[in-house]
Amino acid sequence: MSLSTHTPDPQLLRETFAHFPSGVAAMAAEVSGERHALVASSFTVGVSLEPPLVMFAVQKSSTTWPVLRQAGRIGVSILGEDQGALCRQLAGRDKSSRFQGIEAATMPSGAILLPAASLWFECSIYAEHEAGDHEAVFFEIHALQADKERNPLVFHGSRFRQLAA
Repeated sequence: MSLSTHTPDPQLLRETFAHFPSGVAAMAAEVSGERHALVASSFTVGVSLEPPLVMFAVQKSSTTWPVLRQAGRIGVSILGEDQGALCRQLAGRDKSSRFQGIEAATMPSGAILLPAASLWFECSIYAEHEAGDHEAVFFEIHALQADKERNPLVFHGSRFRQLAA
């Protein structure tokens, strides 16, 4: 086998990263009476068991994260396999329509959890670290639930996919 490598320019990086499958997480909370959400495929579980930590990376250019990070608690919903349209809606540029028609559960803490997800976490920010053009955000988990009968939405090859046996 012959392996040739390339200098990692931004477009090649995007194309290469797209070959790594990932779940899709929606982070959401109510801040000052308004609902805010952002979607990330960079969400990672199993960062730490003690304390219980998960993490994701958010672009520094995000206009939603500076608002969402003000929440005391943030809901993380790992989207289910048939929630591609919901993902697109939550990631849309029109922030005022992100929650249109969605019956999300707002917890007493202000964390928002989305219906029909495969996993849910109620979290608070544990730490943030600069990571190039992103911020790495570590969340401490305070509550969780899993629907073991529901498969997650998978992002791979710049498309939404489903798990197959």
